[in-house]
Amino acid sequence: MPITNIKILGSGCPNCKKLEANAKKACDELGIKAEFEKVQEYADIAGYGVMATPALVVGGKVVVSGRVPDVNEIKGILKG
Repeated sequence: MPITNIKILGSGCPNCKKLEANAKKACDELGIKAEFEKVQEYADIAGYGVMATPALVVGGKVVVSGRVPDVNEIKGILKG
């Protein structure tokens, strides 16, 4: 199974950390190997067209922005 690339866009605030924790838990529960990356530079975040953080990027596509989805929602996203 290929490694999934997951990016957390945000300043490193508590919501960003919660999003990362939820995403890691979702991957663990699904048995998905994922490579996590934090994107904290505003210019880089803006490059994704994101106006509100935190945001979750899976496989180069913004799937959630401006809120923290729970583990089950992230699992649904990852399952496609």
